[in-house]
Amino acid sequence: MTKNTNIMLNGVMGVITGDALGCPVQFMSREEVAKKPVTGMRGYGTFDLPEGSWTDDSSLTLALLESINRKEGVDLDDIMVNFMKWLHEGEFTPYGYSYDIGNGTMQAINRYRRDRNAKKCGGDQEWNNGNGSLMRILPVCIYSSEMKSKGEFTDSDAIKTVHAVGSLTHAHIRSNIACGLYFFMVHQILTGNGSLKERLQEGLTQGFAFYELFLTDKENLHFYDRLRDLSAFAATSVDRIRSSGYVVDTLEAAVWSLITTDSFESALLKAVNLGEDTDTVGAVAGGLGGLFYGYDAIPEDWLAAIKRREWIEEMCGG
Repeated sequence: MTKNTNIMLNGVMGVITGDALGCPVQFMSREEVAKKPVTGMRGYGTFDLPEGSWTDDSSLTLALLESINRKEGVDLDDIMVNFMKWLHEGEFTPYGYSYDIGNGTMQAINRYRRDRNAKKCGGDQEWNNGNGSLMRILPVCIYSSEMKSKGEFTDSDAIKTVHAVGSLTHAHIRSNIACGLYFFMVHQILTGNGSLKERLQEGLTQGFAFYELFLTDKENLHFYDRLRDLSAFAATSVDRIRSSGYVVDTLEAAVWSLITTDSFESALLKAVNLGEDTDTVGAVAGGLGGLFYGYDAIPEDWLAAIKRREWIEEMCGG
């Protein structure tokens, strides 16, 4: 199978299919999901929505992508205006209204609406480490990777940009690190060689090396130590993989699902069947999986179910 060359389409449709797969079982425990495992797109469940419905993860990813496309770069205020349009006007949604809204994200958007300060609206306390920045960060990771490949960004430029966009809603350094490690994995998928696990490992190795120099205090980097050695991490039993809305858990669960499978379909099914924050674990795994395996590796019946598929693909340049 020839891999689609549209990088944004590969990645963003990966995010959205992962989100939509997880949507019906979101917040269900692993034990509850196991009674009726997810085997493909299905509807209703948690939000009582038809199959192929996607949530805030995809909406905010698309809001970010639209801004980057229109501005031909990163404009923090413009991104926040798009986020306000999503929250308050229902733009970038399947049905014209927003739903499944994280508390940290809602607070940040409303803070921006009041103060109009994009650099100060994201929560920066330890309890602001939900996965709401990681779930939508893919478009700026792809943009920053492309800028790096052109020689217009250094690693520092890329991470500064990724951190700034992540911090719009989640400004704690631990959340920033998750987005930064995701960037390094994205860049290695796009520019590296070898298997998916090999590329993810190289990305993480480069990411940890960057943060070892970048951070004065390494305390928050150590929360990600299980990702330093993916061969060891792949051997971790499922009962030691957490899939909550905590940003560290989400990144770990997504990476583990990718390195213990050998296809887009099997990775995404493994991710959402972990239970709990299924849409976001699916979205985060889907972004990386989509970039590696490609749009054409996403099952056609999954794609056919995606709401507003043509509009999404047009935004991605498909």
